[in-house]
Amino acid sequence: MSWIKTISFEEATGKLKTIYNRIKGPNNQIDNVLSIHSLRPHTLTGHMSLYKNVLHHSDNTFDNWFLELLGTYTSFLNKCDYCFEHHFVGMSHFLDNNQKAKAIKQAIQEDNLSSVLNNKQLHLANYTKKLTFEPYNIQKSDIEMYQQAGIDDGELLEINQVVSYFNYVNRTVLGLGVNTNNEVLGLSPKNTNSETEWSHQ
Repeated sequence: MSWIKTISFEEATGKLKTIYNRIKGPNNQIDNVLSIHSLRPHTLTGHMSLYKNVLHHSDNTFDNWFLELLGTYTSFLNKCDYCFEHHFVGMSHFLDNNQKAKAIKQAIQEDNLSSVLNNKQLHLANYTKKLTFEPYNIQKSDIEMYQQAGIDDGELLEINQVVSYFNYVNRTVLGLGVNTNNEVLGLSPKNTNSETEWSHQ
């Protein structure tokens, strides 16, 4: 499941057990990307708060499938198979269109998102790629280009936070050898109106 010790749901006690009870999925599943924090439960609290607010909050303006797509794309760029697999399934659930999901997956793998995204979405995908690979090369002129393409500042902030989150979690996963063994893929918090409701379904 990873290269370092983790504590399972059954073994957990105290603060960790309390957090696990908030985030568990069917059959008490704790995603491996979350149990990797088990030796430092306070970092799991931080991770879950960021994850829920950035990706699954009712105040977001973009559709969940598109936010998941950018997470899937970021994970592909970082060669993080764990997050790519998980969030492609999550994107597919939100999209509820298997044919379109399959076309998006192929476009991501071929780096040809122009074949499946509209102009605004494509600008945000290009921002995703640059923020992942070359954040030091992003200039004010880039932001002005996105603004001229009809992307408002709040939308750009929303995407910035999603992409930054996935770059964080990709490095957590890759740096500690997290894998998908014994997991149901694509589970996520469903109550987007509550910032503290973390259970996975």
